[in-house]
Amino acid sequence: MAFPPQFLDELRARLPVSEIVAKKVRLIRRGREFTGLCPFHNEKTPSFTVNDDKGFYHCFGCGAHGDVISFAMETEGLSFPEAIERLASHAGLEVPVSSPEERERAKVRSNLYGVVEKVCGWYQEQLVQAGGREAYSYLRDRGFTDETIARFRLGYAPDERGLLQLAMASCGVRQDQLVEAGLIKLTEAGTNPRDYFFNRVIFPINDSRGRVIAFGGRILGDGQPKYLNSPETPLFRKGRSLYNFNMAREASREAGTVIIAEGYTDVIALDQAGLPNAVAPLGTAITEDQIRLIWRIADEPVLCFDGDNAGERAALRAAERALPMLQPGKTLRFMALPLGEDPDTFIKVRGAEDFRSLLERSHQLVDVIWKAEIAIANHDTPERKADLERRINGRMTQIEDPGVKYHYQQTLRQRLRDLFAADRRSGKHQRTNPRRHFEGQNRPEVMAGLRARGDIGAMKAQQERMLVATLVNHPDLLPDSLEALNEISLQNKELDTLLRVILNLAVTKPVLDSKNLKRHLVDGGLEQSLEQVLHSQVYRQASFAAPDATIANARAALEEILARHRRERLVADRVAAKQELADENNETKSNKLLELVREQSGAGSL
Repeated sequence: MAFPPQFLDELRARLPVSEIVAKKVRLIRRGREFTGLCPFHNEKTPSFTVNDDKGFYHCFGCGAHGDVISFAMETEGLSFPEAIERLASHAGLEVPVSSPEERERAKVRSNLYGVVEKVCGWYQEQLVQAGGREAYSYLRDRGFTDETIARFRLGYAPDERGLLQLAMASCGVRQDQLVEAGLIKLTEAGTNPRDYFFNRVIFPINDSRGRVIAFGGRILGDGQPKYLNSPETPLFRKGRSLYNFNMAREASREAGTVIIAEGYTDVIALDQAGLPNAVAPLGTAITEDQIRLIWRIADEPVLCFDGDNAGERAALRAAERALPMLQPGKTLRFMALPLGEDPDTFIKVRGAEDFRSLLERSHQLVDVIWKAEIAIANHDTPERKADLERRINGRMTQIEDPGVKYHYQQTLRQRLRDLFAADRRSGKHQRTNPRRHFEGQNRPEVMAGLRARGDIGAMKAQQERMLVATLVNHPDLLPDSLEALNEISLQNKELDTLLRVILNLAVTKPVLDSKNLKRHLVDGGLEQSLEQVLHSQVYRQASFAAPDATIANARAALEEILARHRRERLVADRVAAKQELADENNETKSNKLLELVREQSGAGSL
């Protein structure tokens, strides 16, 4: 029984080799590979490796080698069709029925690869002809070099209709093949064929093997749609393909992750800036199949979105789509660019290193879900608290993997406990806006999920100045300590306001050095407060807070301050929990007190 090559490729793409091998062999991750004892011969020292990126297993002891299909055949004694049927069932795919018609379609697909490749070359030629000057100028104005244009095989579809078919006819390509490949379209009467792409900059789309399978086109001048992709064809399924996947797969090994950008030019700009590990979905929100494809080359790919409302909505949609699919070690991370910027403009203004810095500070998927839920409504009454808890629990039920679900439950329930405890301590019942920023002399609110937590852990005046001076002079410490810092409320109200503004800036403008941070604070009318902390007297008592202190010393001092505050907060929480239990003795409050006792024990005593 013959199976279509496209189906076999899809089957291999759906099933990482390690997932099937792990059912028979205890695997241990070693970098980008897994190792274990070979199932095909007796050995005491592991010589069996599995590489998901390359899609094969290999034993250096006995020479066994193959892919996910051959492994199922060899270890379970299955025939090729039996192995296909079993693996297809595991992957959730229907096995296609082989027929003369299906075999003919497979032959057509094979021929179409050659057709699309010829068209790609023709588009490239048009870019350097006289008619392609505007398209070429557009690409150069975007900052793309000739080397980059050639690397991505960018081209131009002329505005004059019929040229493509005429040129391909001279190469032996038939009209029906161009129609099948989605490159020309016929009228309802089947006559007067029209080019699918015209007057557009062309971006070739490759499959995982590097073969051109489709195109994207960006219109020159006015017109809609601005971007246009090839229609669905025997070679191309938009929801199962990613722009630049083939080249990003190689680059991801060194980078350790994959960047998921929004469009073609974002990917190209990142590649030219030395970040070749970028891909993009093709004009739609990322799909489940695309997430599975990316997970084959990176455990924690990072989605890069614009820092506006549309970007936040896109991030949430991606998080919601990935939530049921999460696996141990497999997740998504999220980074938001400043408002109005894309990767291209960001890198031109701030450079690739600042982009990498932002990338390293990307947020967890759990943070995206948490912030979205707490921003929906206030939680100042028992009913609203119950509604928030209901919505959080509903999110967690979507996770299919029991291990991942358990740890999400632990994390989110702890956040709920902390949030409700903070409400009780602060006595605040007003609704807060997670997107409100500091303006003028108004006391700022920190973004949702990063609010101040009342007066617990207030410090002595000099200690407060030391803390703020450390943060101003060493802002690189902020990203890893945001949540802990927002649990601290300073007794000096001016310094507390200064701290809130610093934390707001750390979220809204994450790539800030000390000089720019000070400028923002002065521009915000906080110059006098700043003078209190950037003082020689502070530096004499706390050398770690000075501008010339090493980052290691500053980090160690900050960690000590935060650890001391955490211990103080746990003591206060425990006292409050005891009082709650005395007021109303029930299992829930008893368990809460027990958890706090255990947490305090882990944090150490005062």
